[in-house]
Amino acid sequence: MRKNLLEFSTTDSQSGRLDRALAMLMPDYSRTFLQNLIKNGDISVNDTVICQPRFAVKSGMNIRIAIPQQETTPQISAEPFEFDILYEDDHFLVIDKPAGVVVHPAPGNPEGTVVNALIGRYPAMAEDFSGDDALRPGIIHRLDKDTSGCLAVAKTVEAKFKLGKAFADRKTGKTYLAICRGIPKQISGELKTLIGRHPVNRQKMAIVERNGKEAHTAYRVIAQKVIDKIPLSLVEVKIFTGRTHQIRVHLSSIGLPIIGDEVYGNRNCILPGVKRQLLHAWKLALPHPVTGEMMNFTSPLPEDFASIKQILTQ
Repeated sequence: MRKNLLEFSTTDSQSGRLDRALAMLMPDYSRTFLQNLIKNGDISVNDTVICQPRFAVKSGMNIRIAIPQQETTPQISAEPFEFDILYEDDHFLVIDKPAGVVVHPAPGNPEGTVVNALIGRYPAMAEDFSGDDALRPGIIHRLDKDTSGCLAVAKTVEAKFKLGKAFADRKTGKTYLAICRGIPKQISGELKTLIGRHPVNRQKMAIVERNGKEAHTAYRVIAQKVIDKIPLSLVEVKIFTGRTHQIRVHLSSIGLPIIGDEVYGNRNCILPGVKRQLLHAWKLALPHPVTGEMMNFTSPLPEDFASIKQILTQ
C-alpha cells in the first residue's frame, strides 16, 4: 500500500502524550484516525516506531507519519472547473468561490461542489488524499454556501498539513466584508465569546456560556446609510478563529444581522433582488507551505455585493 510521508519537529506546546501531539499537528484528522495510525505502526519518533498513544513526546523530537492511501477511494464525480483562480503554484491555489456553491460533498449534496470541480481539474487529488481527507481533498478551510470570496486549497498532502497547521496556529489573516441591517452606536469593537450549538435549534450556532469553542471577531463599520427607510452598514470583519457561522452569529448578536441571512436575521434582513447573505471573504493572508513567505490575496467584490456597497459609499 502506498503511503504519504510527513515529518514534524515538535515544540514545547506539543509536549505530552503522542496522540495529543498528533491532534495538534494534524487538526483536520479525527482522534480515531490518529489512534489507528499509532496502533498500526505508522508513527515513528526519532526513527523508532511507537505504537503507544501515551508515549511521552518532548520538544525537539522528530515525528514521522506514514498515512496509508486508501485501496478504494470514495467516488467523487469529476465536474468542469469554472472558478476564477486568484493564485496557483505546484503546492496550492486560491480560488474565488462564488456564492451558492458548497465547498465539499456531504449527504444529500454529492455534486456541484468545489471538490467536484477540483477533481475534474486535478484528477490525482482523488488518489493522493485518504483517510478523513478522502471526501474533502485539499480543503484547508471552509466558506458557507452563500459566502463568496477567497478559498485556499492544497494540491499536495504536505501542503495541506502545513497550511492546516498555519490556520490552527492562527498564523493566517482573514478579512471579510458584510452588508448588515442596522446602524450601531459603536462603530468598531471586538467580540470574544464561546460559540456552540443552539440549545433548541441544533441546526444553528449560538453564543453559549459553556461547552462551546472560543471565538474571536473584530469589526469596523466602514459606511452607513438609510436607504428607503432601511438602515444599512458596510462592515469590515476580521476573524482570529474559524468557528462555524462565527461572523453571522457575532454580528447578529450586536444588532447587525447580515442582509439575506434568514437563519440569524429575520424577514427585515431581506432586500429586493438579494438572493443570498451578503458576506464576502475579501482578503486572505497565509504563509507559503514551502517557503514560509507571507502571501496576500484579495477577491474582487461580486456584482450583487458591489452594487449595494457603491450606494452606501457614494
